[in-house]
Amino acid sequence: MKIYTLTSTLHDEQAVAAVTHEFLNSLDIDYTFRGNDYSDYGSSALSLIFVRTGGTEGIFRSLLPQLLAQSSAPFYLLASGKSNSLAASLEILSYLRQHGYKGEILHGDAGYIRHRIQVLSRVEEARRALQGNRLGIIGAPSDWLISSDADKAQVHDRLGIELIDIPIEALFEELAASSQSSSSRPSSSSRDFRPSGEPSPAIRQSLLGALQIYEALRALVAHYRLQGFTLRCFDLLGTIHNTGCLALAKLNAEGIVAGCEGDVPALLSMCIAKALTGVSGFQANPAHINPVIGEMLFAHCTIPFNMVEHYELDTHFESGIGVGIRGYMKEGPVTIFKVSGDLTRSFIDEGELLRNQAQPDLCRTQQVIRLSEPAKAQYFLTCPIGNHHIILPGHHKELLLELVGQ
Repeated sequence: MKIYTLTSTLHDEQAVAAVTHEFLNSLDIDYTFRGNDYSDYGSSALSLIFVRTGGTEGIFRSLLPQLLAQSSAPFYLLASGKSNSLAASLEILSYLRQHGYKGEILHGDAGYIRHRIQVLSRVEEARRALQGNRLGIIGAPSDWLISSDADKAQVHDRLGIELIDIPIEALFEELAASSQSSSSRPSSSSRDFRPSGEPSPAIRQSLLGALQIYEALRALVAHYRLQGFTLRCFDLLGTIHNTGCLALAKLNAEGIVAGCEGDVPALLSMCIAKALTGVSGFQANPAHINPVIGEMLFAHCTIPFNMVEHYELDTHFESGIGVGIRGYMKEGPVTIFKVSGDLTRSFIDEGELLRNQAQPDLCRTQQVIRLSEPAKAQYFLTCPIGNHHIILPGHHKELLLELVGQ
């Protein structure tokens, strides 16, 4: 983080410098002080403009063209309670709003300012991490996902993400090529997972094929230079009689965002979550809702290995074939998140993971979650953003709102 300054020549620099030192020290933050040298403005994830005195509004207006040329981020104005700093900041922010630019004044006690700086830093770092990402859509969205397309132009404009269509045949060709090569057996690293319990004979027979799907998907990621993808995974059931559940669980744990069923809004939600929290999340659909108490059951047949304390291997629920994942996440605080394909809507709520369960008549990973605001359960019954939603360990509502709300 870098801090730049605005100072009126009417004020004594020595006195202003003393106040500046005292004020910035009180915030207890790490920063690089750039003063009135704006030559590298926008080079760090977060650039703060400390409006040290009043009478600086005209100085800022003259600087604005340069700042706009160097950065497209919102303007964050740091204001102390001295030397009409806040008054000048109000005038500057009003001017920015009148001309269609975003900004915020950081003012209050030291704890509040420090917290806002921490939040804004993480959000701006996430924005930068998303810029230039290439996300693959391997096969079209599953036929039943009739509301789960995305506006590619809007996604690129808002997040800097490029969505790339990849035919499902590319995966089948990669699988066919690997099966004919001398290196068709998965590498030792691809077998580096430790499920709880002993898999059934049928699942053990499916493991090699499941790991070959993993290797083939890794090859597609490398070939298309992807940071993530969503897979029309049900096409694998009839074609190669196996599933992508194991591959997706491993790839997410390795930092490659991997979603199910060709659901692009879910994939975008997972990418945003990973950029902010470091974890891509559990893509699941509600299986039961108690709208009175806000208790919900979410389920799906795969979950990132780095999100669970332990896991078991089972078959894929709907088909009864291949390899599915029954993961057990640590009970405690969670966040439920989803953005729409055009990024105009989002759902974000926090809650508690009450328990994991293992009912035989549901997708294999099952989580019972109680929303912190029970009334929010009505969203799912009245205006949901598709069926899949993303479950994240921990409470991250503030960070997610900051990023998707702008």
